[in-house]
Amino acid sequence: MTDRVMDITRLLYRTLTNRLPTGVDRVALEYLRYGGQQAQALVRLGGHWLLLPHHHSQVLFAGLLSTDPAHIIRSNLWRLATGLATWKQKKAPLILLKTDHGDVNNSNYVQQLQNRPWRAVFFIHDLIPISHPEYCRPQEGEKHHRRLQNMLALGSGVIVNSEATRHALHHYAHQQGWRLPPCLVAPLAPAQLPPAAPGRPLAHRYFVMLGTIEPRKNHLFILQLWRNLVEKYGEDAPQLVIIGRRGWECEQVVDLLDRSPALAGRVIEIQKCDDGQLATWLFHAQALLFPTFSEGFGLPMYEALALGVPVIASNLAVFRETAGAVPDYRHPLDGPGWLELIQDYHHGHSPARQAQIQRMQTLHLPTWANHWQSVENFLSEIHG
Repeated sequence: MTDRVMDITRLLYRTLTNRLPTGVDRVALEYLRYGGQQAQALVRLGGHWLLLPHHHSQVLFAGLLSTDPAHIIRSNLWRLATGLATWKQKKAPLILLKTDHGDVNNSNYVQQLQNRPWRAVFFIHDLIPISHPEYCRPQEGEKHHRRLQNMLALGSGVIVNSEATRHALHHYAHQQGWRLPPCLVAPLAPAQLPPAAPGRPLAHRYFVMLGTIEPRKNHLFILQLWRNLVEKYGEDAPQLVIIGRRGWECEQVVDLLDRSPALAGRVIEIQKCDDGQLATWLFHAQALLFPTFSEGFGLPMYEALALGVPVIASNLAVFRETAGAVPDYRHPLDGPGWLELIQDYHHGHSPARQAQIQRMQTLHLPTWANHWQSVENFLSEIHG
C-alpha cells in the first residue's frame, strides 16, 4: 500500500474532453511519470472524493501518459468503476500531492480535506491573478486569494517553481498575516518532446509564439510589429507561427488574425498541435518569441532552448534565474528593440542569433529527474 495520493481530477477532465495539455498539465504528467508508481489516484466528482486502488490507479496513470490517453481511459472506465465499487481501503495514504490550483478555493474542498488524515502538499505555480489581475479573467484575483489562503492553512508543505514565485508568495503571505508552511523551490524542466522532423514545415524563415492567446502573453504587441514588417518588406517579411488555443479577452488579437489583410499569409495560427508537430515547428524556427508581461516560470522558453532554438524574451527576473544571459531580452513594450532583433534574426547569418547559439553551450537546464529527487526528499521530510 502506498502512502501517497495524487489528485488527477483536472488531468482526467481535460483528457476526456480532448484538450491538449497546458504547462500546468505537463507538470502534472511528469509527476505521474516519476512518482505515480508509488501513488494512488484521487478523482473528485460531484463533490465526492473517489480514491482508486493502487492497481486501478496505475492503469489510469498509464493511460494519461500514453500517446492516445482519451481512448485508453475511456476503454477502461467501466473496469475502473467496478474495481472502485468493490474495493475497501485498509490503510489511508498519508500525503496528498496536488499539482494544480483547481477547486482549492471552494469550501467543499476544504471540508473534504479536513475530514481526511492526509498531509497536503500543494504546487503553487504563480501569483499572477493577484500581482497582475488585469491580465486574468474577472474575479480571478479573489479566487486565487482564497486558493492561497486555503493552501497555506491546510498545507503541510508547498512546492514552487522558482525563487521569484517563492519571494512573491512569502511577501503576500506576510502581508496577509498567514503562516507559510515549509516551502521547496524546485525549478521545472522542459518537456521531453519527440525528435523533430528533418524537413522544414515552411520554406520561408519564420518565428514562433507558443501559448494560449490571452492578454498576458502580449500577442497584440507582436502582431502590430508584424504589420510593420509586412509594410516594410512585403513578401520578404518573415512569417509568424502562433501555436496555442484562443483564450479569454483577446478580441483585438482575434480581429487581427481573422480580418487583417496585411497579416494574411504572413501569420499562421495553429490551435491544436501535438508534441511531434510542436518539436518540428520549434526546431526549424529562427527563434521563439516570448514577450509575456509576467510568468511564474515560463516553460515555452526552456522547451525551445532544449531543442537548441534561440529565444527572444521579456526582460523578467524569473527568466534570468534559470536561463541566465543566454536569451536576448527586451522590455515587453520596447517596439524598436524587438523589431531590431527580429530583423537581425531573420537573416540567414544573423550575428545576434549565432551569438545566442554560442551562449547556449554553457546552459545547463533543469531535468525532471533532479526535480523529482528534490520533491521526493521534501515529501519524505513531511512524511517523517
